[in-house]
Amino acid sequence: MPKIFYLIAGFLALGLGGLGVVLPLLPTVPFVILAAFCFARSNERLERWLVEHRTFGSHIRAWRERGAISRKGKQAALAAFAVSIVFALLFAPLPWSLAPMAAALIGGSWIWTRPEG
Repeated sequence: MPKIFYLIAGFLALGLGGLGVVLPLLPTVPFVILAAFCFARSNERLERWLVEHRTFGSHIRAWRERGAISRKGKQAALAAFAVSIVFALLFAPLPWSLAPMAAALIGGSWIWTRPEG
C-alpha cells in the first residue's frame, strides 16, 4: 500500500479515537493503536509522537509487546458499553436497541480475554 493511504488512515483512526472520548460506544485507545500502526508505515514522526504520548503511549507499547489491555482500560470499555446499552434501551425501539447489546457482548468478551498490561 502507498504511504499516503496509511497516513490518511492514521488520521482517520486518530479522529475516530478523538470522537471516542465523548461517544460512549466508540472506543478511544483501539483507534489510537490503529493510528500508531498506520503512522509506523507512513510517518515516523507521528508514530513516535503517539508512542511517546503521555496518555496513550503506554497503551500502545503494551499492545505491541504483549497484546495487553490494562485493567483500567478494560473497566472503562465495559462501563462505556453498559452506558450505551442503557441509552439504547431507553431511547431506541426494539429490535434496534439490541444492536448495542450485541456489540457490547461481543466486544466486551474479546476485551476481557486480552492479557493485562
